[in-house]
Amino acid sequence: MKINYLKLAACIGICFVFAFAGSMFTPLPGSEWYYEILRKPSWNPPDWLFPPAWTLLFLLMGTALYLVSEKEGGKIAAYAVFAVQLVLNLAWSAVFFGLHSPGGALVVIVVLWLAILLTIVKFRKVTPVAGYLLIPYILWVSFASFLNFTIWRLN
Repeated sequence: MKINYLKLAACIGICFVFAFAGSMFTPLPGSEWYYEILRKPSWNPPDWLFPPAWTLLFLLMGTALYLVSEKEGGKIAAYAVFAVQLVLNLAWSAVFFGLHSPGGALVVIVVLWLAILLTIVKFRKVTPVAGYLLIPYILWVSFASFLNFTIWRLN
């Protein structure tokens, strides 16, 4: 299989545009509403873990998108659900951090989880490897959903 590095970079780049946009909602230390002041469970991951975890997940998303783009036919629905989950991923950051609403973000993350699951199903129909590359993403969002729920209950 010959790799189209320009297309691969574009697919990964699309994902990182959304990652960057989502990071714009993350409050800085000392801001009015800061994640650090929220009550969180004892099992909350350390803050330093989130950037590398999300970097890896967006890299896997972009790679999966590239693999789908290299196959013939049956991609419109796959692209559509992929786009929806990217928008929902961004929406979660906007609602949780931007609107300071863990409850609203909980609704978004449940819909995001469903969109990721549908993306996995659609990507696997085009090329199974692309679907498998999204499994770490849905696992992380599953964990993040429970964390979001717990933070909402504690606050």
